[in-house]
Amino acid sequence: MNIHEHQAKEIFKSYDIPVSTGSVAYSIDEIESAVNNVSGPTWVVKAQIHAGGRGKGGGVKVVGSAEDAILEAKKMFGMNLITPQTGPEGKLVQRLYIENGSDIEKELYLSCLVDRATSKVAFIVSKMGGMDIEKVADETPEEITTIFIEPSEGVTDLNIKSIANCLELSGALEDQLDGLIKNLYKFFIEKDASLLEINPLIITDTKKLICLDAKVNFDDNALYRHPEIEELRDPNEEDKYELEAAKYDLAYIKLDGSIGCMVNGAGLAMASLDIIKMYGGEPANFLDVGGGASKEKVTSAFKIILSDPGVKGILVNIFGGIMRCDIIADGIVAAAKELKISVPLVVRLEGTNVKEGKDILNNSGIDIVSATDLDDAAKKIVGLV
Repeated sequence: MNIHEHQAKEIFKSYDIPVSTGSVAYSIDEIESAVNNVSGPTWVVKAQIHAGGRGKGGGVKVVGSAEDAILEAKKMFGMNLITPQTGPEGKLVQRLYIENGSDIEKELYLSCLVDRATSKVAFIVSKMGGMDIEKVADETPEEITTIFIEPSEGVTDLNIKSIANCLELSGALEDQLDGLIKNLYKFFIEKDASLLEINPLIITDTKKLICLDAKVNFDDNALYRHPEIEELRDPNEEDKYELEAAKYDLAYIKLDGSIGCMVNGAGLAMASLDIIKMYGGEPANFLDVGGGASKEKVTSAFKIILSDPGVKGILVNIFGGIMRCDIIADGIVAAAKELKISVPLVVRLEGTNVKEGKDILNNSGIDIVSATDLDDAAKKIVGLV
């Protein structure tokens, strides 16, 4: 789950992580009040969307008066902001964050994430922060350093020294970094975050470290422990299909292709997407119905897949381990009849009660193309679409 910059900074404050003073406008009528809550002499108007690269798209403006801040904010509110991370469709700006500007001496990069390969939290840092960090990663990756934190030890003095050396910080700035890193790590662990990115982390002209931006993601599976984080969810920033899928406990991610996929098991779902692409097709979604899918759950999955106007065909790939193939087949037939599926439908079943399941499909009177294995299924759906 993602949250907005202003929300992340509010949490940062509670962990004594340094940020600028700011105010939020949730409507165009709140802009003037939000601007007046910021003292200046420099105002920064920031679009609040769940995507990076806002500055490149016109979603960050720095001005020298409250009047100009109000003017820029009114222009920005309601705009369709296109950044390198939104794609060409962009995102609608429905809230703004106005904060005090800072006199920047240097921009640094700092992020923290769960490294799956080592099962450790890792800090990723660079002395070359700012809007072109992607270019740094592509062209001079040696300027980016990863420091792994041992779970049994937490952040050590050696970790701090390594990060300080990478960022070329010493003396009082290294002392500030010590508190910053330890507090960020505490926040990361206590709130079950999966990613935080501060770009830039700045050194001001008065030699202070400030988190000028804040991007934070949380582990969805841990939200039951953090109702205060769950409350920060902004449904306007989330895909409508994914929100609908969450109501039925379906793992769904919208993609850009034309072949809808319904699979049980994340690994099998990923393999299905890969083989569709291998045969020249483009998957429209990742959808894992789970190991214990009911008729109702299968019907809901079909409804979500078909609500995407880009879907021109559907591949169902089910391995009946926990779930019996005949139950899945009943759900497929019921959904096909209820929804009057008009696009090509290819079904591959394997596992428990597979013969009974295939008999149900073959005797349904519905135009369902049966496949013998995943390779056969992928070829058939790509050919039909």
